[in-house]
Amino acid sequence: MKVFGICASPRNNTTEYVLKTALDKLEEHNIETEMFTCQAKNIKPCMHCDYCLKNKKCIIDDDMKGVYEGLQNSDGIILATPVQSGGISSNLSAIMDRTRALEAIDYNLLRGKIGMSIAVGGDRTGGQDFAHLKNITYFMIHGIIPVSGGPFGSNLGASFWSNDSLDDIKVDRYGMESLNRTLNEFENFLNKYI
Repeated sequence: MKVFGICASPRNNTTEYVLKTALDKLEEHNIETEMFTCQAKNIKPCMHCDYCLKNKKCIIDDDMKGVYEGLQNSDGIILATPVQSGGISSNLSAIMDRTRALEAIDYNLLRGKIGMSIAVGGDRTGGQDFAHLKNITYFMIHGIIPVSGGPFGSNLGASFWSNDSLDDIKVDRYGMESLNRTLNEFENFLNKYI
């Protein structure tokens, strides 16, 4: 079983820390993991030119190759985004749009994989739920089974308050509880459906 995590932050700070923590916990349970970080990567926006529909690949040659490979070779997907302007990062938005090229190859390529959302905001209520909803919508559109942490504190996914500080996110006990609950459900779904 393999999980592919995408850190959609342009920096290697709080969001990467949380995603790495999640992947490390999965590895403790003998689940293979891989992380792709947007930090210092070149990922251009989708042009919706339909080149992929005719040629079964994206016309843009950039760092999305690593994302394409990771998504195809995984059983589970974790989308980890910093909250920017009350939602997901522009990096994650570009990645989501560019996966159109994968489904031009095979419409069912992502279908049946398990998906989990992590949102890291500078404020406690900085837009984490909106970021989760965008991630969940993406999962649903592509046939990925979305997983939450359940009805008691992790309704949509793992939510963190970083206060824009790596030191502060490390002591966000509530955020870590939401991560643990969501990871537990994520693992349960992986074991049940994969």
